[in-house]
Amino acid sequence: MIAEVHASRPGGRTARVRADVLAAVESELAEHGYDGLTIDAVAARSGVHRTTLYRRWKTVPGLLVDLLEAGADDAWGPADTGSLEGDLVAVNREIHAALTARPSITQAVIAASFRTTAAADALTRFWEDRYERTALVVCRAVARGEIPGGTDPHQLLLTATAPLYHQMVLLRQPMSRDQADQHARIAAASVR
Repeated sequence: MIAEVHASRPGGRTARVRADVLAAVESELAEHGYDGLTIDAVAARSGVHRTTLYRRWKTVPGLLVDLLEAGADDAWGPADTGSLEGDLVAVNREIHAALTARPSITQAVIAASFRTTAAADALTRFWEDRYERTALVVCRAVARGEIPGGTDPHQLLLTATAPLYHQMVLLRQPMSRDQADQHARIAAASVR
């Protein structure tokens, strides 16, 4: 469906402009936060004229929403380590790395999403997409006979990942990678 819409210029100038702009939005947001994110700064960093930014994205919230919506276009999927515990550990390691990166675009996007309803809605859609993709971890574990067929993927993933967000984002306290791994192991053990 999307291929039909963009068939005349796959990966053309429009795609390059969007990629350059969103990379600039990501960098500016991570470095300066939402209050420091401006059309002029994104234009300067991306090399895309500010008129183009105003025409396509209109506002800073529009840039943020498009950045979040671009997450649905990527090919990300959870690692297949061969076990539920290993898969959950891999997921938590990705989250841990994203939250401890300096600057952390993940933390910046979460904080910025509280500033506009459109961004909050876009972040909700982003998380829904990520939880849906990550449910594959549970489906594989059920297929391998590791866990019961009625296991709720969303609940299991929340059990594994929520402690990272709670401690590192909400409480702003550090968490070691070993601690993140342990939360994944506890979640895996809870459904066996």
